[in-house]
Amino acid sequence: MNVAIVGASGAVGQEFIKVLAERQFPIDELVLFGSSRSAGSKCTFNGKQYIIKELKHGDDFKNIDIAFTSAGASISKEFEKDITKFGAVMIDNSSAFRMDPDVSLVVPEVNAADAKIRPRGVIANPNCTTIQMVVALKAIENISHIKKVHVSTYQAASGAGAAAMAELELQYKQVLAGEAVTVSKFAYQLAYNVIPQIDVFTENGYTKEEMKMYNETRKIMHSDIEVSATCVRVPSLRAHSESIWVETEKPVSVEQARKAFSTAEGVVLNDNPAEKEYPMPLFLSGKDDIYVGRIRKDISNANGLAFWCVGDQIRKGAALNAVQIAEYLIKESDIKK
Repeated sequence: MNVAIVGASGAVGQEFIKVLAERQFPIDELVLFGSSRSAGSKCTFNGKQYIIKELKHGDDFKNIDIAFTSAGASISKEFEKDITKFGAVMIDNSSAFRMDPDVSLVVPEVNAADAKIRPRGVIANPNCTTIQMVVALKAIENISHIKKVHVSTYQAASGAGAAAMAELELQYKQVLAGEAVTVSKFAYQLAYNVIPQIDVFTENGYTKEEMKMYNETRKIMHSDIEVSATCVRVPSLRAHSESIWVETEKPVSVEQARKAFSTAEGVVLNDNPAEKEYPMPLFLSGKDDIYVGRIRKDISNANGLAFWCVGDQIRKGAALNAVQIAEYLIKESDIKK
């Protein structure tokens, strides 16, 4: 299998390299692409050094079977035809194609078969917060149809990229040293603060990030589910947390929910409040699964259920999900070799 990674020097691109190696993905040839700025730099994969090539229009993808792209929406749109014209499957981590009607939006634990529907040769990776939520929601949906979701997200600096992580670390040092604080990647200082805005605001008062959770969840789950989200940037370095409330058609007990989460693909039950055991980013950065805890019945709604989940948004929220899509296509013999 010949594989390309576009945006190889970024946080997600580097995670692609790690995940592919860890999962022993079947690679015959690996080609790394980046901007003119990162071209010429080196990355190591399975003990071998690779030089990042500059992404240019042309025939560089002629022999590529799978291209993982994570260089931003504008780059994905500009190079879509170059990547797919010879038959490569483009698994895109940007927002470029997610809501296009002829592009499937896939989370393998939820709607893997949609990956086979790709008239343009493109499969979209959902937003990180959506991925994390729908993996958990699927377990409840299997018991009773979910009518409504209210979710508040607590999103780490890593969701804004490697430079944002570095800025948060720098801000903490600057605050403690009494120095002027560098603010570049966020609207405000993030250290010792929370920012109730991720992405720009839309006309209805929700941010684009919050509307992604509404629209993407409905598309992935093929559902009329209603989602109301509040997305908040918090000063943790890596791994997102979500406080989720659902209303189901039929009541779902805590016992039913625990059983469903404990057997759900891609979910780890971490729910023992008496011993102060619940998911936290402190312990879950770098983990593959979505961890669920704090499960409880809504005391104000007989059909309501609340829970808390944590997931590493660079892994399951980005690189891992894309690699799992590719693994599914290989397993189903639905990709050229």
